[in-house]
Amino acid sequence: MPQETRDHMRALAEFCGLVARAALWIAGVGLSLMTAIIAAQVFYRYVLNNSIVWSEPFSVILMGWFIFFGAAVGIREGYHLSFDILLYVVPTRVKLALFSLSDLLVGLFGAGMTWYGGQLMLSAWNTKLPSLGLTGAVDFMPLVGGGVLILLFSVERLLRRAAGLPTARFGEVDMAEA
Repeated sequence: MPQETRDHMRALAEFCGLVARAALWIAGVGLSLMTAIIAAQVFYRYVLNNSIVWSEPFSVILMGWFIFFGAAVGIREGYHLSFDILLYVVPTRVKLALFSLSDLLVGLFGAGMTWYGGQLMLSAWNTKLPSLGLTGAVDFMPLVGGGVLILLFSVERLLRRAAGLPTARFGEVDMAEA
């Protein structure tokens, strides 16, 4: 493989690695914040006999962010669900084709999440979430953000494989080092 292609792929891997790390931090902070909010809601409801009206809708929005961002990073690192039994009996070339087909389908799914999530987000833009005072579009922003990341990471995997570089599969290869 030409050095220029190798340099481009390394730059792409570094960029996607930074994006994945940021997504994991956002997911971790969201999970921690949601846990704290739910704990506070339980305390307010059962100890103070009061309620935090915005806790549930805000927690659901946070859950969307950490689920979709975590799933996207899992796709980048090769931890998404798969059915591997056929891979044990086919030649390496067929395995690589099946891996590429899988990444293509996952990427199309991410594109669909982005497109249709964007349509939902735009349709809810003028509505208001009463307990939060925010636009209803925030309910669908995690879908769009996760879709963009799934598409990005799937394209990265396809480009790496096309360049003859390994892609992570169930944590086998650290793509930043490959």
